[in-house]
Amino acid sequence: MKKSLLQKYNVPGPRYTSYPTVPYWNETDFNYQIWIDTLKKSFSESNDSEGISLYIHLPFCESLCAFCGCNKRITKNHGVEHPYIEAVLKEWALYCKIVNKKPKIKEIHLGGGTPTFFSSKNLEDLINGIFSHATRAENYVFSFEGHPNNTKREHLQKLYDLGFRRVSFGVQDYSEKVQKAIHREQPFHNVAKVTFWAKEIGYTSIGHDIIFGLPFQELEDVIDTIEKTNSLQPDRLAFYSYAHVPWIKGNGQRGFKDEDVPKDDIKRQLYEVGKHLLYENNYHEIGMDHFALKTDSLYKAIENRELHRNFMGYSSSKTQLMIGLGVSAISDSWYSFGQNVKNLEDYYQMLEWDKLPIFRGHLLTDEDLIIRKHILNLMCQFETSWKEESNYFEEIPEVMNQLKELEKDGLVLISKDNVQITEAGKPFVRNICMAFDLLLKRKAPETQLFSMTI
Repeated sequence: MKKSLLQKYNVPGPRYTSYPTVPYWNETDFNYQIWIDTLKKSFSESNDSEGISLYIHLPFCESLCAFCGCNKRITKNHGVEHPYIEAVLKEWALYCKIVNKKPKIKEIHLGGGTPTFFSSKNLEDLINGIFSHATRAENYVFSFEGHPNNTKREHLQKLYDLGFRRVSFGVQDYSEKVQKAIHREQPFHNVAKVTFWAKEIGYTSIGHDIIFGLPFQELEDVIDTIEKTNSLQPDRLAFYSYAHVPWIKGNGQRGFKDEDVPKDDIKRQLYEVGKHLLYENNYHEIGMDHFALKTDSLYKAIENRELHRNFMGYSSSKTQLMIGLGVSAISDSWYSFGQNVKNLEDYYQMLEWDKLPIFRGHLLTDEDLIIRKHILNLMCQFETSWKEESNYFEEIPEVMNQLKELEKDGLVLISKDNVQITEAGKPFVRNICMAFDLLLKRKAPETQLFSMTI
């Protein structure tokens, strides 16, 4: 890849798990009642037809990982588990009371933090508590994130018995030097053990998360990590760019210097070589940063043009309504976003008051809904169209003019009413989405809010 393209397009930019992105939410025009009203509207439109999604945030970790940008609480005190589960179930009961009908759940994802910080018994109580107020939708998909160092076979078996068929394990990198720098020391043996357990139990989609661009990471480290990963044959992979944002994440990313982090051409080489090795081992690129075998549901979703992206990342199933439970969790009614309070004590206090712990959000405008569709299309299908009048917006000519430079560089193909991302353009998908981001263009941030796009 030409150095000039890297220099030209490696700028700060959103990852677009939502549009509008969180820094551009209009919190002034949002309030608690707006969230309730849009929640009810979306629930009535979607519950009977497709069901809803639940994201449950489980924030506790025993140690701090330097690469992680999630909301977490570091503790070795496992006495925090039961009170937290009780609080989440109370929040869920409040939602069920508001919609006044049994929700039909199509998708559950347990994220964190470290979901496997919790005992299998407490996780069982959580899921059973959820379904004391709900039913399962047809073809439901339940998934969770597991830490290879503390995921027990009992975790895997119990969650499988409860209907979970997808699990992802955080690998990051197998180099001891890199692991020490990011405070995530875990031997290959631990990852292999939990992967084989999951296969034996019957999980149909096992994922590994790998990161390139980590501090002290060299090309041979990425090659070694990919080769070890290939030996385990997970069904899907997330191959992420490390987001170096110490001004946001604080002390967690101050254990090494900026110059210890690979940049520009060196960082891009880590990705290109890693991607080539994945291709050689029958993995196919899915959306942005994701790869899957042809047998995985993520591959089938992109083939059938059913791939979806939300605050949980890429998904093979789509629902209009996603409710986030737990501290800092974000909910999406399609018409508005609502985020829970980030402080654990505030979360408990609001539930004591029998009030949903929403503290901020955004009501999507008609323009937001159109732009959101285009960015979802680009992220999930590598193309978008405004042939239908409902997908057209006034600034389309301006957007196309901005994309002309990317077209000249061979990253997109532009027609009268369509934009298609080329194979060469896939690494620049965030930049292409930014051309459609009207809010970002109208008010560029005065300080760096986002990680680099490449």
